[in-house]
Amino acid sequence: MKFDHLVVGATTLAEAQAHIEDALGLTMQPGGQHSVFHTHNALMGLEDGLYLEAIAPDPSADPPLRSRWFDLDRFAGPARLSNWACAVDNLEADLHDLPEGCGAPVQVARGALTWHMAVSAQGTTPFDNLWPALLQWPAGIVHPATKLNPTGARLKRFTLRHPEAEVLNTKLARHLNDDRVAVETGPIAMQAVFDTPHGERIL
Repeated sequence: MKFDHLVVGATTLAEAQAHIEDALGLTMQPGGQHSVFHTHNALMGLEDGLYLEAIAPDPSADPPLRSRWFDLDRFAGPARLSNWACAVDNLEADLHDLPEGCGAPVQVARGALTWHMAVSAQGTTPFDNLWPALLQWPAGIVHPATKLNPTGARLKRFTLRHPEAEVLNTKLARHLNDDRVAVETGPIAMQAVFDTPHGERIL
């Protein structure tokens, strides 16, 4: 698995976007509408090939025929850092060696861009959504992060907190080697620390 992007969810896209922009002091770019899950997003490029995504249900689309990804159907409260995503080379094969509940591959599109994401029937991921959503970009694709305006922001540290931190950390370590990711014992939460042109900022 390779760290791909961070996700801020909300009940509206405006709330998700404002949460990121207020926290980091940087401006997001328009994204688009997603097929299958009927959501829409805005994006912000980060250093090292990562990006931030603000996402929410799309009020202009009909209700989807299945649960939305990132557990957005059950989202409540203020906008917050709610999920993260990792890319793999062979999604269908890799799912056999990952925790139960990661879901099955679904092809989704945003404009001309298509990719596969593993999504469970409930729209959730294991460990109370602290396990990364898994995706596979098409072979030869130019990664979306490279098309975003540079912001000078870099992810410094990403912390996951869960009561079963030891189990989560053991399972993650089998598939992900990234010094920025830390797992701690505590109430369910995630936090991202960034170096930005305005100094250290936190989501």
